[in-house]
Amino acid sequence: MLEILVLYYSQRGSVRALAERIARGIESVPGVQARIRTVPRVSTVCEATSHAVPGEGAPYVEMSDLAECAGVALGSPVRFGNMAAPMKHFWDATTAAWQNGTLVGKPACVFTASGSQHGGNEATLLTMMLPLLHHGMLVTGLPFTEAVLRETRTGGTPYGASHVSGASGDPFLSDDESRLAFAQGKRLAEIVLKLGRP
Repeated sequence: MLEILVLYYSQRGSVRALAERIARGIESVPGVQARIRTVPRVSTVCEATSHAVPGEGAPYVEMSDLAECAGVALGSPVRFGNMAAPMKHFWDATTAAWQNGTLVGKPACVFTASGSQHGGNEATLLTMMLPLLHHGMLVTGLPFTEAVLRETRTGGTPYGASHVSGASGDPFLSDDESRLAFAQGKRLAEIVLKLGRP
């Protein structure tokens, strides 16, 4: 069974909801399963540490997850057109995996959530692709053959699934957002199967 790492950071639940929907899309493809992981928060106090095991939700990612996965779906909330600091902190610590070529040739996709329609979704998706490209991954998006992408009035871009939570931070996905996240997970799993490598 090939596994795809669904790695996300979520502060108010929106990115987690997308991650869970992408995982369902992945697991709709026979022979592939999702491995859902998250990253710990980053503290502004240097001495502060996170608990070894999260109180709720997915376990924290380990470097072995990168080696054992056949692909990666990467998600983060928008932070001024970039990924959140905890996710950036994780990728900044992957130099050994980069040197060893751990992720070279593995497919990947990205997803995000913001508080507003023009809150930086597309910029964040594009900047999240950069470390994946440096690792030699094959980055995929959402093609316009997904009809919902042409019609959505909420989240969804050709660069990856997205959610618009509004000012209140509502983590509930619209029907369009849910369908696009599922489609993205399914597409990633199908590409992994075509490549047929761990």
